[in-house]
Amino acid sequence: MGGNSPCASCKLLRRRCAKDCIFAPYFPSDDPHKFAMVHKVFGASNVSKMLQELPVQQRADAVSSLVYEANARVRDPVYGCVGAISYLQNQVSQLQMQLAVAQAEILCIQMQQEPMVPTPQILDQDDKSFLLHNQYLNFASNSSTNVIHDHSFKRESIFGE
Repeated sequence: MGGNSPCASCKLLRRRCAKDCIFAPYFPSDDPHKFAMVHKVFGASNVSKMLQELPVQQRADAVSSLVYEANARVRDPVYGCVGAISYLQNQVSQLQMQLAVAQAEILCIQMQQEPMVPTPQILDQDDKSFLLHNQYLNFASNSSTNVIHDHSFKRESIFGE
């Protein structure tokens, strides 16, 4: 930076900030915590080497990644950002499962609400399976009705009602 105030890295390392300080554009003096985290995890020397090896146009993205990884390492020293990524992937999987269940429930509700009237297209394509499906549905609905009636009949005969 070389101007009025040194960059965050030079402030933390207690050194004079040179005009060509590699840290100055990425670690401004008004955000010292940013460099402190990166320095704690990676070390100033390693960060300096990484930045010098990169083209200037990629350095800002690299610093952003280093800051993210350093913060993740401080929160989770073992897994770092991999732990956060794994957590988010698990969350996505759970939400996809919940979505699939909700979509299946919606489909079941829609199927229950639709009248079972055969259309010419369905009968032309596969009328046997359609008829068998209808017979199964009718049997299932009649069976549940019969069970209810059987229960009431048994109750009447047991209690003499």
